[in-house]
Amino acid sequence: MEVVLKDVEVQALGLPPQQRSELIHSLIASLDGPMEDSPEAIAKAWDEEIDRHVANMDAGRTKWIPADEAFARINARIREAKDADAA
Repeated sequence: MEVVLKDVEVQALGLPPQQRSELIHSLIASLDGPMEDSPEAIAKAWDEEIDRHVANMDAGRTKWIPADEAFARINARIREAKDADAA
């Protein structure tokens, strides 16, 4: 199995960037199992979610966090996760 995996990796790395990108997308999508909805339904759901968030922002129902604070929080969580994995 290890040899087959290494062969696949070598072949994949020899592909042009666009084909590697398509392969990556396909492999990641395969981890989630079959899609429950069509791509159009998924895009529509994302559009509705975005509209909902924009409406909340416009109505003042969203708590704004400065970008530097948001990134600091994200970096702290990443450090905590790495520390937990190392322990």
